[in-house]
Amino acid sequence: MKRKVISSLSAVPRGTPFGGHLTVVTIAVCVGMAVCACCREVVNFKTIKTASLNDKREASSLAGRWRFQLDPENMGEKEKWYNSVRAVREPPLPDRIRLPGSTAENGFGDDISVDTKWTGGIVDRSWFTHAKYEKYRQPPNVKIPFWLTPVKHYVGPAWYQRQIDIRQNRRGRRIVLFLERCHWETKVWVDGVAAGTQDSLCTPHLYDLSELMTPGKHLLTVRVDNSIKYNVGVNAHSVSDHTQTNWNGIVGRIELQASDKVCVSDIQVYPDIEKKLAKLRIVISNAIGRDVSGTLTITAESWNTKRRHTVGPVSVEFTANGPETTVEINYAMGNDVLLWDEFSPAMYKLAASISVNGSDGTFHDQRTVTFGMREFGTEGTQFTINDRLTFLRGTLECSIFPLTGYPDMSVEGWLRIIRIAKAHGLNHIRFHSWCPPEAAFEAADRAGFMLHVECPAWTTIGNDKPIDKFIYDEGDRILKAYGNHPSFCMLAYGNEPGGSNQKRFLGDLVNYWKQKDSRRVYTSAAGWPIIPESDFHSTPAPRGHQWGSGLKSRFNANPPETSTDYSDFIQNYDVPVVSHEIGQWCVYPNLKEIKKYTGVLRARNFEIFRDSLADHHMLDQAEDFLMASGKLQALLYKEEIESALRTPGFGGFQLLDIHDFPGQGTALVGILDPFWDSKGYIEPKEHHRFCCETVPLLRMEKRTWTTADTFSAGAGIAHFGPAPIKNAVALWSINYTDGREFASGKLPSDTIGVGNGIELGKIEVSLADVAAPAKLTVTVSLKGTDFTNNWDIWVYPAGPDTKPPEHILIADSLDEQVETALKAGGKVLLMPPLNTIDSDIPAGFTTIFWNTQWTRKQPPHTLGILCNPKHPALAKFPTEFHSNWQWWDLVTKSKFMVLDGFGPKLRPIVQVIDDWNTNRKLGLIFEAKVGRGRLLVCSIDLRSNLDKRPAARQMLHSLLKYIESERFDPRHSVEIELIRSLLRKPSLLSNAKVVNVDSEAPGCVGGNAIDGNPGTIWHTEWEANPPVYPHSITIELQEQTEIKGLTYLPRQDMSNGWIAEYEIFISTDGKNWGEPIASGKFQKGRDKKKIVFAKSHNARFVRFVAVSGFDGQIFASVAELDVIPVSD
Repeated sequence: MKRKVISSLSAVPRGTPFGGHLTVVTIAVCVGMAVCACCREVVNFKTIKTASLNDKREASSLAGRWRFQLDPENMGEKEKWYNSVRAVREPPLPDRIRLPGSTAENGFGDDISVDTKWTGGIVDRSWFTHAKYEKYRQPPNVKIPFWLTPVKHYVGPAWYQRQIDIRQNRRGRRIVLFLERCHWETKVWVDGVAAGTQDSLCTPHLYDLSELMTPGKHLLTVRVDNSIKYNVGVNAHSVSDHTQTNWNGIVGRIELQASDKVCVSDIQVYPDIEKKLAKLRIVISNAIGRDVSGTLTITAESWNTKRRHTVGPVSVEFTANGPETTVEINYAMGNDVLLWDEFSPAMYKLAASISVNGSDGTFHDQRTVTFGMREFGTEGTQFTINDRLTFLRGTLECSIFPLTGYPDMSVEGWLRIIRIAKAHGLNHIRFHSWCPPEAAFEAADRAGFMLHVECPAWTTIGNDKPIDKFIYDEGDRILKAYGNHPSFCMLAYGNEPGGSNQKRFLGDLVNYWKQKDSRRVYTSAAGWPIIPESDFHSTPAPRGHQWGSGLKSRFNANPPETSTDYSDFIQNYDVPVVSHEIGQWCVYPNLKEIKKYTGVLRARNFEIFRDSLADHHMLDQAEDFLMASGKLQALLYKEEIESALRTPGFGGFQLLDIHDFPGQGTALVGILDPFWDSKGYIEPKEHHRFCCETVPLLRMEKRTWTTADTFSAGAGIAHFGPAPIKNAVALWSINYTDGREFASGKLPSDTIGVGNGIELGKIEVSLADVAAPAKLTVTVSLKGTDFTNNWDIWVYPAGPDTKPPEHILIADSLDEQVETALKAGGKVLLMPPLNTIDSDIPAGFTTIFWNTQWTRKQPPHTLGILCNPKHPALAKFPTEFHSNWQWWDLVTKSKFMVLDGFGPKLRPIVQVIDDWNTNRKLGLIFEAKVGRGRLLVCSIDLRSNLDKRPAARQMLHSLLKYIESERFDPRHSVEIELIRSLLRKPSLLSNAKVVNVDSEAPGCVGGNAIDGNPGTIWHTEWEANPPVYPHSITIELQEQTEIKGLTYLPRQDMSNGWIAEYEIFISTDGKNWGEPIASGKFQKGRDKKKIVFAKSHNARFVRFVAVSGFDGQIFASVAELDVIPVSD
């Protein structure tokens, strides 16, 4: 069912500006529209056109130097700093500051130290205690790793003061102080007389100073306090140091605005495209104290289109019989009305002028607003704009402005951001837990770009705390200040709420908004909850990686394909679903970026990472790490975006993020940096191919094929252009990397409607004649257009030779035979079983999700591979220098060797890029001289199930061809003991078995606790009616053995099931157990726990009992258990 988006104008606002009573006058004729104006200037008021197209009135700017003083002890009000003459011993405010600006911009505040009281959560607090950060805790070299380091920090009141001279010709006029954006609460005094308090984080602070600003000189005092007034959440991007910083100051326009005492104070425009009307609600303020009558005239014209459209003027009579009178008008826009959307963003300027002649004098005023004729709504599970289906392709903007620490207040700055977003194929931005300034809306209006706005909160709601009322108030202010902008299409409470009453509170809030203002769609919150009142749902369920899923996420657990979509999920809902914060794939830090931070925030975190990389002798690889991890990141984002586009009836997605998020542990998730500049590994044009209004798609079940296969795929398309494409012809081709064509064809021509998941036809080609091994590119395009998209596939020989050459020793351990061969100058290929490699680094294909500091080391901890494609070891294995989908099987069935001790000169043939917080030298394949011999070491499983693993089979073939060739001649020499250090001593549990568990969840069986793989876990049942503590696992050793202890490795991806208290029992027959030989309590954490018995014991059976867990949890989990032999 289609929900109409224009409602009647019967709703009355919750509040009126400056208080007073409200009179509503409805004019039942078709007329024009109004202006949002403000007056500015102090000494000489003059009519000026402000930075916003919305205002054209008398104003005087107060930008410039102000007197100033910080008030860290909060003594200013008590000592009356607002008075013209302060206490005898106190001078006037002693400092000077330039506004607009912040305290940090002007050099005020405290230096950063370990005692800095941050606004924002810090999950990994190791910086405060770990020895590796010791030098970064020492002044003046303080550097923090978890977000950008501000040059100064200050939270508390700050006082701003200046002299104002009001001229005689301004007597009797309405004078308003306009402070465009303040952070946070402001209080204003004129000559020591209080003028009020305001606390919006989202909209201008307005103070009516008409009674106080009489002709003559005045002292204007503004107190700004950035302390947390309401619990919006310390991580909310409206206040948090994670992104914009919890700054103190006043930015944007700072003005005194003058108008007559009878004036137009507000205009709201409600487009009705079906009736070609602009329904107007115009508020006329009357400060005369008695009724007045006059004429209201409406005019409108388009201003940013090639075809100009002027709407005829309409005049009506009105009577203002109270402080505020609302006039409602249906203004006919005519048959030539121009509509606003992403393809044709037609904007109108509407002016409302009043003229009053009465006994109190003559009053004139004009207010201008801009608006667009557009309706944004829903139809079933999809969004509509002007009754045409649309699809949201969005990213987040989390108030990331590193030079200033507060949002850009200029239209030009926002136009730059939006143009970059559009160049990458996006059509909307979500503002995570904050609302942008007027300039952002104006830029989006001009560019045809949609905005998802949020109240400034990420917190617990619904418990009748002050925050609940604040959210209602902020919502009202946002709707009034920015409601006319056609780009303002979505509104939500904020981000990911907490609280047991959240659904009730948010349901009421959404219903209130829908009744109040029908110009956009509303949802409960970004992320959750899904409630019936919402016009659309924002949820993380339909995306590639769920928080905490680690190596069980789609791209780490499932072989690569391009067939996944979210149809099964969205069929449960009858309104649009937007996938929440998809992506979050990290890249290695761009160290070249450090020099760009010349403002109030410095990239000291990057300096820490750079120092660490240098300490590990890999600083020269920083750029390679960035490029290789970036290429993998781009592949992951492409598949995430296409999964959404493939889903019929899907609503859209919001990336986290197309540009980096500098906080929360440093989340380098963007293909762009925080300045919206490219990092160099994917150009806008390439991104636009798979993320724009019209995207060809391909469904295939796998990425790796053999010459025995027939390539089979379904071509499709997602099309959300301005109209259907008639007589569309889809072309396809399969090409080698050098451009040679292997196959091509044409799909049946047809009209392509507006929608996603549209089928174009089947592609089937025998691969028998491919010159394998080869990487091929499949391309689908629309003839005569720029719409094209492509996908990589790999074709390997059906039966490559993997028989070891006779003179090559293939070994799985460093035994005597290997040592003998190396001493004799032989060649050895060492491929140890994965459970014998001494490494606990989780082997995942993807890059790091968000970052390891904020996710409590959720795996994977690495960023893909780096290799030299021209290395002869890879000559028979087509690859780029970075991870691509053909590496999935190899990487997920491997162990990452830690090669830090092998010296700075040894570089692996296939290197794994480590987390920038640890910067270990990791490898999958490396070579070295050992004595007279030559050794090639591979920690990828190239032995098991090769008949079903064409990429592994081909890699083994390539390595064997290399090792038997003359080109196998390693440059670096190492001692055999160094090689031996890569291998674990055989575990006593390698031949043991789990004989009993009290409970196990599907896929998390007891055997996982002793399989040598920390990425798998034993987990007790957690669904239905799960058993409670205690939990137990019983292990039978191969033979009776003397042991002296046990180790327990908690699961590494999250804390669910971490064990607190434990008991250990042993038995020689599995029947008689006796008393526990050890018991105790673990410290909470993911580090390996070691339990040493009071004395050694002979045991054949070991029972590990989990007595209790942490945080009231009732289930238990174990990544790995091991026993410590008495010989250790």
